[in-house]
Amino acid sequence: MSPIQPREAVGPNYSLEALREAQARSWLALEKIAALVRPGMREADVQAAGVAILEELGMDRSWHPLLVRFGSNTLKIFSDRSQEDVVLQADDIFFIDMGPVFLGHEGDVGATFTVGADAEMQACALAVRTLFDRVRAIWDGGAVSGRALYERAEEEALAMGWVLNLDIRGHRVSDYPHSVHKGGNLGDLDTVPGTGLWILEMQIRHPTRPFGAFHEDLLA
Repeated sequence: MSPIQPREAVGPNYSLEALREAQARSWLALEKIAALVRPGMREADVQAAGVAILEELGMDRSWHPLLVRFGSNTLKIFSDRSQEDVVLQADDIFFIDMGPVFLGHEGDVGATFTVGADAEMQACALAVRTLFDRVRAIWDGGAVSGRALYERAEEEALAMGWVLNLDIRGHRVSDYPHSVHKGGNLGDLDTVPGTGLWILEMQIRHPTRPFGAFHEDLLA
């Protein structure tokens, strides 16, 4: 594949088909992990079970560690440490974020779930997926830069009644490791992002209560 610009460079083994397969396997793993989560568990319990599931599915390695956030920890970004020993409550919200490598290509998926009957938590989990879909549809609809996508995302989130965390602005993936190409954040890209190269991330928070939601997937 010939890169359109240096920030979209890939390695010699890059294959869009393999990248999509890595993404599909990552989603399968995430769904299996989420199905195990129950009130009373700690984040570390889910992480340990999740690593075992990823290994069973043939993960080559992780390019970033499996991350599980419960309750108020859902407000934290990837680089933040969780408040330790948080236990999932009967009415609660959580998200899972993972970056496994399958077939030599980087998967990266994240999604939010709820337990119990807290209506605002349920609405938040639904809203972040809705926001993600709306923003990805904007990219599908025309020549929109990465920077413009996140400007639109902020507007959409506010219109929906949520606050977008702009510290999370998407990033590159490719054949492992994408980091050598120094692609930077999708939200800082002043050109139209190419297919099969960028992860779109959305993280929102409730305007007054201490929780949020996260969703990420391949932009296209």
